[in-house]
Amino acid sequence: MMYFATVLGMTDRGTLSVVATPIGNLGDITLRALETLKRADAIACEDTRVTSKLLSRYDISKPLLVYHARSGRLAGERVLALLGEGKRMALVTDAGTPGISDPGQALVALVRERLGDTVRIETIPGPSAVAAALSIAGLPCAEYLFLGFLPHKKGRQTLFKEIAAETRTVVFYESPHRIDKALAALAAVLPGGRQVAVCRELTKIHEETIVGSASEVAAYFAAHRDAARGEFVVVVAP
Repeated sequence: MMYFATVLGMTDRGTLSVVATPIGNLGDITLRALETLKRADAIACEDTRVTSKLLSRYDISKPLLVYHARSGRLAGERVLALLGEGKRMALVTDAGTPGISDPGQALVALVRERLGDTVRIETIPGPSAVAAALSIAGLPCAEYLFLGFLPHKKGRQTLFKEIAAETRTVVFYESPHRIDKALAALAAVLPGGRQVAVCRELTKIHEETIVGSASEVAAYFAAHRDAARGEFVVVVAP
């Protein structure tokens, strides 16, 4: 297998900047990310409405190209064509770091496969829900296993058993529609002493983190139905 290096000093034909954007509070964007977005010739994004809101906040106006899990081959070809022309392209996701549980990974892989070392691929790091949750959960995080969004049905119960047997901290994302079922499944397989942290609406007005046994956390959300809304990151202690 051939590997292509991306070195800071390279002067290649085009540049793909993988830009992390806020997971909630728009003030969390980095100065470097703003500078990169301002310099970009175009921005590839999941949802133009979400990205436009961020760009408007900082007085940035750029052409937006839609690239998401269902956008098809043509979207990737447009990005490749612009990079081949020597353009500066920025890749963003709706929230957080592209490639982490989103289709950005597929675009980066496509660019590496098709254009190789004729373009520069650079990271513009910043917000990530995984890192944010681990930083405030208070659970061991020297080693952790990130599972992204769990499958809706197939293999879901088997996966919870694997989480219970895992010797590292486990982190996964969950939607408000399935958080109750996820906590109930964890309560059924985890010993009472295993702690679980559920981080909700990170960096937003209603941010909260609930820590306890899976049964205790499940009971909290059952008693506080308004809290079972928003975006969730679940952290399971080893």
